[in-house]
Amino acid sequence: MRAETLKGHLDALVLAVLADAPAHGYAVIEELRRRSGGAFDLPEGTVYPVLHRLEADGLLSSSWSTVAGRRRRIYSLTRRGRSALADGRAGWKSFASAVEAVLA
Repeated sequence: MRAETLKGHLDALVLAVLADAPAHGYAVIEELRRRSGGAFDLPEGTVYPVLHRLEADGLLSSSWSTVAGRRRRIYSLTRRGRSALADGRAGWKSFASAVEAVLA
């Protein structure tokens, strides 16, 4: 699925992945792919800017970790991020319900 198709929903998807556990960027990409059954096979150039923007907006925090000699930035949801995720989930349910009503 193309990134343009997800426009407006990618923030909530990234927040949902990080709601379960902190993760580095590539792990977020892999988890999006896994949870979507491969439909969300997004490039790093799509996901990393989202992570950086969400952090700048105060929805994520990050810290550096070293694993097997490699430094990785680990992202975690903030309290504001959890609130934004709840809003995103509510907005998605409303949107999906309206689309279903029209298409059905």
